Amino acid sequence: MIISGSNLSKSYKSLKALNDVSISCSAGKISGIVGANGSGKTTLFKILLKILKPDSGSVIINSKRVKPIGGIIEKPALYEYLNAYDNLKLFASIQGAKSDKESIINGLLKVGLPLDRKDPVKNFSMGMKQRLGIAIALLNNPECLVLDEPFSGLDPMGISSLKKLIITLAEEEKLAILISSHIIDELAKICHTLTVLKKGEIVHSGTTKALINKSTQAYTISANNIANSSILQAYNTVFKENSVTVQIDPEHIAVLLQKLYEEHIQIESCVPEINMNKLFET
Repeated sequence: MIISGSNLSKSYKSLKALNDVSISCSAGKISGIVGANGSGKTTLFKILLKILKPDSGSVIINSKRVKPIGGIIEKPALYEYLNAYDNLKLFASIQGAKSDKESIINGLLKVGLPLDRKDPVKNFSMGMKQRLGIAIALLNNPECLVLDEPFSGLDPMGISSLKKLIITLAEEEKLAILISSHIIDELAKICHTLTVLKKGEIVHSGTTKALINKSTQAYTISANNIANSSILQAYNTVFKENSVTVQIDPEHIAVLLQKLYEEHIQIESCVPEINMNKLFET
């Protein structure tokens, strides 16, 4: 295990922001923390990054590197008037990391930023700013990366691109990555485990598959010829152009998909419809 927080609690005057929260992540894995605004996600990450001190509990990071953990809280803090290269070079100098030309170029390339952009980062899209923020967080090669609401303000293409980068960092760099969001659909696609926070407390925690299955009672299946299916007549369905939402338990969806295949239905996607009330119920 690279990072673990045990029995973490934090209060702000009369507000209990975190109450006995425990979380961990190992190398090469992505752990998601999902919760509404005010659920305690940012407070938890500030404690993990040692920006805040918990009232009780402990954080252990099993790393001997100069900077064991890097991260972004809320949004990247950048020098808007500088370009990406100069931003990364300045932060490298501040952090005592390598700041030679080759190291800075490699840092930009690692997160997929173009080398030909010489203009100030104030002109960058939010997705590009997030990538630069990650490049800064990766200075000095930490073994753990913490990303607080990285998808906020991104368009669908930006979200897709950032998800690919996060997966690559986990798989190829073997980073332990903790990522928070209120967008459960996006976390479900990339996280190995999920922790659900509600009013500072963990209400559910486990593998992503188990938690999603527990909170799913319907699936949306897309296929150009989905209306030709006969087997779907036996289910509670809602058709929309080239898709259908089927009320079905997770343990039965594989059988339905097989039957649709046998009907020569050319399935393009099958997406669980997560019941948010069920996911957050205590």
